[in-house]
Amino acid sequence: MTANEAELVETPADAITGHSTGADWLARYSSSLMGVFGTPQRVLVRGAGSLVWDADGKEYLDLLGGIAVNALGHAHPFVTSVISSQLATLGHVSNFFTSPTQIALAEKLLAITKAPAGSKVFFANSGTEANEAAFKLARRNGGGPAGSESVKRTKIIALEGAFHGRTMGALALTAKEAYRAPFEPLPGGVVHIPFGDVEALRAAVDDTTAAVFLEPIQGEAGVRPLSAEYLQAAREATTQAGALLILDEVQTGIGRTGKWLASEDAGIVPDAVTLAKGLGGGFPVGAIITFGEATSALLTAGQHGTTFGGNPVATAAALATLHAIESQGVLANVLAVGAHLRDGLAAVDAVTEVRGEGLLIGFDLDADVAPAMVTAALDAGFIINSPGPRTIRLAPPLILTTEQADRFLAALPEIIKTAKDAQ
Repeated sequence: MTANEAELVETPADAITGHSTGADWLARYSSSLMGVFGTPQRVLVRGAGSLVWDADGKEYLDLLGGIAVNALGHAHPFVTSVISSQLATLGHVSNFFTSPTQIALAEKLLAITKAPAGSKVFFANSGTEANEAAFKLARRNGGGPAGSESVKRTKIIALEGAFHGRTMGALALTAKEAYRAPFEPLPGGVVHIPFGDVEALRAAVDDTTAAVFLEPIQGEAGVRPLSAEYLQAAREATTQAGALLILDEVQTGIGRTGKWLASEDAGIVPDAVTLAKGLGGGFPVGAIITFGEATSALLTAGQHGTTFGGNPVATAAALATLHAIESQGVLANVLAVGAHLRDGLAAVDAVTEVRGEGLLIGFDLDADVAPAMVTAALDAGFIINSPGPRTIRLAPPLILTTEQADRFLAALPEIIKTAKDAQ
């Protein structure tokens, strides 16, 4: 190792990029990156647990967790050590080969989701890629071959308010017109039905339906949970019609609601579940689990693939994340701190409704000040998100403490006042 290489190991960010203020970085950003995300709110340079710091040294309590990604917060020592060790051993092999971490992670996911015999896992790099695989799975459940007398299943059902990703198949499932319109025509056959309406669901599912895609809790739409009764009705209707029930747990899975899957309490077995976000503890990894032999057989050799999916480093990161969640009592913490935070939010005068489970929380305000609240919260040292004009979404690290939650609750009335005054 040369002296320069040693310097990169000791201070990687500074040695590679140099020192700049936040304003300098943002100027460089605007001249070098596509503007698809607008102007970044801050330039973050370091994190530890539920805290992050920006390029100017300001500290923030991260109550968004990279949008439900940083399950164990930032720079978790066990996860970072496992990633470093794996990368120093074997980084990438392509899918002509496999690795122990890939196999062990697939086995672990089948175990924690209580998947029946014959269930299988496919690894991707993100939630949208996992949903693309699920979209193709649905297409494979198309019924009889072309020209036969058997019914062809071409309809795929999703819900109003749904967000399943931004690649073309996942975008076809996504309901928001602003995301869809610039890229139409999208893959056909997708129908969006009213959220949470059991009768509309039963009316829509028929023998032409290939699959129903559901998020147990819609995050992008403002943290809107589906009831257990709705999920049960969806399972019944799809089973009767020969359609697949596919649950998008990209945001809700891996402990976010205090359970491995948000859909557990409904007591159903879906045909497939997609996962990502918290699965890698901050490292990009996604997965689709197909439940049972019949569903697993729909995608066969050569019908889907990926270069980086399931690589040794990503799967090692996910294994480390799952191990830490299990061994450090994280699920119990999610339930306790989540309930405490929701109770505290409900007691704030300007808050009109609180929704969610565990540490996926949405709350509504009595005025259209949510976007201004994001700015006011940043100035006060908190990272939050506004999926709607009156709605705030919280998805902090699953290791958030009661003391940190109380710190936000104590500051919230003044944050709301500042936002209202700015209107």
